[in-house]
Amino acid sequence: MLALLSALLLWLGWPVKPVAFFLFVGWVPFLLMEQIISSQNKPKKARRFFRHAYLTLLLWNIFTTYWVSYSTLGGGIAAVVFNALFMMMPMMAFYWTKRAAGQIIGYASLPVYWIAFEQFHLNWDLSWPWLTLGNGFASMPSWVQWYEYTGFLGGSVWIWVVNLLIFFALQSRKKSMARWWAPAAAILLPLLLSFWIGSQYQEKGEAAEVVVVQPNVDPYREKFEGAEGYIPFDQQLARLIKLSDQQITPNTKFVLWPETSISNGLNWEENFQFSPVRLALQDFLARHPGVELVSGITSAIQYPDSTKKSVTARRYPEIGYYDVFNAGLHLQQSGKFEFYHKSKLVPGVEKLPYPGLFGFLGPMAIDLGGSVGSYGMQEERSVFRHAQHPNLSGAPVICYESIYGEYVSEYVRNGANAIFIITNDAWWSDSPGYKQHLEYANLRAIETRRAVARSANTGISGFINQKGELVQKSGWWVPAALKGVIRFNQEQTFYTRNGEYIGHGTQWLAMGFVFIAFVLGTTRRRPLK
Repeated sequence: MLALLSALLLWLGWPVKPVAFFLFVGWVPFLLMEQIISSQNKPKKARRFFRHAYLTLLLWNIFTTYWVSYSTLGGGIAAVVFNALFMMMPMMAFYWTKRAAGQIIGYASLPVYWIAFEQFHLNWDLSWPWLTLGNGFASMPSWVQWYEYTGFLGGSVWIWVVNLLIFFALQSRKKSMARWWAPAAAILLPLLLSFWIGSQYQEKGEAAEVVVVQPNVDPYREKFEGAEGYIPFDQQLARLIKLSDQQITPNTKFVLWPETSISNGLNWEENFQFSPVRLALQDFLARHPGVELVSGITSAIQYPDSTKKSVTARRYPEIGYYDVFNAGLHLQQSGKFEFYHKSKLVPGVEKLPYPGLFGFLGPMAIDLGGSVGSYGMQEERSVFRHAQHPNLSGAPVICYESIYGEYVSEYVRNGANAIFIITNDAWWSDSPGYKQHLEYANLRAIETRRAVARSANTGISGFINQKGELVQKSGWWVPAALKGVIRFNQEQTFYTRNGEYIGHGTQWLAMGFVFIAFVLGTTRRRPLK
């Protein structure tokens, strides 16, 4: 029952429900459960803890991310089963450290192990940081304005500290109200600090008008060739242009189209200058002087010299080696264009993780944004600058990339003064998935103090200001185009400059706790002389 209660409380506190307060008590039943198991005089306690802890994590994953199965049932099941299993790593490390080194060191190690795991989970091939605890405040941006200093891992620290203090208060022999001062202060002081920062912050940077377009093309039935109700690409393009024309004014500087908007087969980057699609897009821009286009596109490059091919290159007999990219296109009035290749790829969909070990996962691939397969990527984060207004520069963040705080801050360090999110959230039907994805962008805005313009194929398109407040949005599953004025900020936050220093710091601390537990555990096993 305690395992189930923790899962329910964590789910109740998770976006998109505006009851994030439950996150401050979500782990308390879990801690009580571990204490009961550890104090019982029964064999195989570690195995019993594993079963009950895994139950908590599995149910939490199911309750909050069940919608992944809407795209692929097998992939959705794999996502929750394996992600819960990965989350067991810090829990078992905590259990063994507490057993070997005692309660004080054990409980101190728990948040360290967990956040070190969250940092690890951001960067390996099976990365799925959707349930990073700091994301839990995405619905309440006014609570975490200090993320500009800590990033979202600061929220993970906050949640663990409060849960542990409440747990200790419940265990205290003192029955007076004084025992609740510490947890109350741990909740209220960060809240008050956040409210103060939010009240003092003024948006910065040059203001400019941006149009975001939501064409609302069903990715299962209409968008891609071969689908039952496939809409020919020229009709899809006409819809995008028509919606854009309805909102563009003489003040518009950028128009954003969503992920994979230009998906008429493979657009070879070497020959794109002569592509009929580019000529059609150039005609569209010519009618709107001063406007530049940022759009999702499926692009490709060839490797005539096979010795220079990338590790993700595919081979086709008539073509040779080539790479396919889920890309962003920036097209200027002059006809100059540039591409950005999405680089945080969805495991099992756009990137096969550790193919030698996990080749069996191929049939369970999850459709979360275009054709399924191994995509190419690039090392550096690109920035799209307006040719006539260099201070108007945007980060072309494609779909899944927007849930990575430090990753998005790399665009800002490279000169992005606003965040352009282009995505396709229709894979998840009408579920919490696309709503959570939208609200996670609130945190990226706070961390970098960059306004967000968001264009979704369908889902929710709109604008988020530098305080993480959603100021304008579209409806769900409707064609739409929105016009908004955002500010392009040139200043960098502490978090932007320093990245996930909390995550990296906890990884070093975790190694220290492992060493202490090993030494103390070994020493205590030695017979006393």
